[in-house]
Amino acid sequence: MHTQRYLISGRVQGVGFRWTAKQIADRLGVTGTVQNLGTGQVAITASGATAALANFRRHLQHPQLSPWIKVVAFDVTDLPFHRFADFSIII
Repeated sequence: MHTQRYLISGRVQGVGFRWTAKQIADRLGVTGTVQNLGTGQVAITASGATAALANFRRHLQHPQLSPWIKVVAFDVTDLPFHRFADFSIII
């Protein structure tokens, strides 16, 4: 099990990105959090199996994720493992 932090830039606020991330995470068994940042970016902390995290990233970066979402940068940082109960949206 691994934990990673994703910093996502682009048109990712006000377009359903956090809700979409939660739906994908729940489907893949990824836990963690997603939140909007004051910079206009979205931050995700995600925990799960290596393959699940790779699949999660692939889905989030897919150009046809949504007609309203446009990811232009997706930075990944490995973190010490942290166990989350579920995947939640931080308001």
